[in-house]
Order: sequence, then structure tokens, then C-alpha cells
Amino acid sequence: MKIGSILENQKLEKRIAITPEIAKKYISLGFEVYLSEKYGIHLGILDEEYKKLGVKIFKDDSEIIDKVNIIVQLGPLSKDKSSLLRENQIIIGVLNPYDNKDELNKLVEKKINVFSLELLPRITRAQSMDILSSQANLAGYKAVIEAFANFEKAIPMMMTAAGTVPAAKILVVGAGVAGLQAIATAKRMGAIVFATDVRMASKEQVESLGGKFLTVEGAENLETEGGYAKEASDDFKKKQEHLILETLKKIDIVVCTALIPGKKAPVIIKENMINNMQAGSVIYDLAAVQGGNTALTEMDKIVEKNSVKIMGERNILNKLPVSASSLYAKNMFNFVENLFDKENKKININLEDEIIEKTLIR
Repeated sequence: MKIGSILENQKLEKRIAITPEIAKKYISLGFEVYLSEKYGIHLGILDEEYKKLGVKIFKDDSEIIDKVNIIVQLGPLSKDKSSLLRENQIIIGVLNPYDNKDELNKLVEKKINVFSLELLPRITRAQSMDILSSQANLAGYKAVIEAFANFEKAIPMMMTAAGTVPAAKILVVGAGVAGLQAIATAKRMGAIVFATDVRMASKEQVESLGGKFLTVEGAENLETEGGYAKEASDDFKKKQEHLILETLKKIDIVVCTALIPGKKAPVIIKENMINNMQAGSVIYDLAAVQGGNTALTEMDKIVEKNSVKIMGERNILNKLPVSASSLYAKNMFNFVENLFDKENKKININLEDEIIEKTLIR
């Protein structure tokens, strides 16, 4: 069995799917590992480090695609490279099946086995493969760091002979994996943290981290069976708007993390709310790539409105590529290992396995 990965478009994606640590694990399972030349050099990983483990390095990506049984990536291959895939090959990644439906269907029609790991079921056995959670955890941490870096006041309370500097007040919108990590990071740095979420189950988690959970009066629990947030009713949205409008008047930093899988991000912070914020406040919008949780978010730009900075990036994990690659590669290995029949040394696409059945695009 041969497994490979080719270098992503560096302008969009700096993470890699196979680290040296994970290459060693694939080889111990019995795989041959094929990688692009200079695959990890931007992360400080030289080709020699891979070669010492027995990894084969290729200058031409088409050779890798031609030789391997499995290709593991971050995102979809470019059209010219995906056209080289052949029947019965396997491609695994975070392939955004909602936006790339037509392209992925073309691969399925060619009888290529396409696995998109955003579709993993929320079950205990899949936790070690949960790419969305491992990457969101880092994104929540980094969003707080980026927001603090653009905030021109101290974060913790400081008592000095010259007077007291008050602690910064943070609002985290959305208390999923990214939001909970944002709360924990902000608390560790001495901020006063508030959080809101449409899922009532989040209240206990927020409070366990030292945050204050803001609830809409008469709120219902808007949570899917898979643990994700679902669309709120118009009545709920109006009540939530009023709550956030009043809260934002006293908030210094907002971190937005609210996403609905496969849909445009809900616009939670309207322009009139931003107009009521204090001058010098900062909003970091992790939902920027799906349209943003604020009315003014522009991807990869810092927008200023009434001295409030609104920022959000296409891929914040490009600022933590070493840590993000380490976790991503481990998630990917665990998924491949689950596909692999160790006794017969072959891939077994067992559709009775919920993990395989849910992630295979058909």
C-alpha cells in the first residue's frame, strides 16, 4: 500500500497532512510514503528528515498521484491534479463538500473514493480523528491572541501607585470548541469573560471556565443531534439582538465563532451594534471565511468603523502551521488506520462502520 501527499498552494494553506512523526507511523503499518519535494521546508522540516525514515520524495506531483493508493491533503486538489486521479484511488481531506459539490461528484463518478472529514459523526470512537475540533481549538486560542495584539490597552487588572488599570471585558459569541478555547485563553490572561450561544448545554461549560453565560429570556435549546448549532427563530434572534446590543456597550473585545455547517455564517453583530461600542474596541471574527458574524467583516482585512476594529482571516491557522499540522496529521493517521485491514494489509471500505459510511461522499 502506498500513501502520499502533495504540497498545498502556499498562498492559501501552510499546513501539511504528513509530519515526520506520522510518516514513521504509516511506515510501521506497512505503507510506503510518497511526498512532494520541499514538502515541509516552510515549517522547518527538511526533505532529509523524511528520507531518513524511508519516505520517497518526488519533484513531480503527478508521479505521486500516479503511484499511490491513498492521497491525504488539507483541501481539495486543483482541477489539473484531480483530473489525474484514477478509479479506486482514495482521497481524504477537509474537502468542503457543501461548496465543492460538483467537483467532488465528478470524482465519485470516476469511481474515486472521496472522504471528507468535516462529515465525521460526533461519536466517541471518532474523537481521535476529529479534525474540526483539533483545528478549532487552536483557532480559538489564536483569535484571542490576535485580538489582544490589536487592542491598545492592558488585558489584566493592574493596581499601581499611579492608579488601577481595569481588566478588559471580552465577549465570546458561540461557545463551541473554538469559543471555549477563546474563553479559557482570555481568562488565563486576566480578562473578564462573557459568552453567549444558542445551545443551552454550553452554559455549564462556559461557567466551568470562569465565563459568565448570557442567556436570552425564555431561550430554547437550538442544538442538532450532532452537537452543532442550528438556525434560530425570528423571535429568538430579536431577543438575542437586544441582549448583545446592550452587552456590547461595555465590552472591549469580541471574538466571534458562530458557524452553521454548510451555511453562510449568521450575522449576529449588526452595524448599529458596532456603532454603540466603545472607541478602541476590537472584534475578531473567526467566521469570516463563511461571510462573518458581523455586518462589516471583510476577509483578510482590518475594517475600522467609529474607531472599532473588525478583523477576520481566511485561514488563521496559517499563523500556527506547525502546531496545526501536528494535530491534523495525527487526526488523519487515525482515520486511515481505521480504514486499514492490518491482517490482510489492505484498505477495507466497510460501510457498516459509521465513521466510514458518514464521511464517504456518494
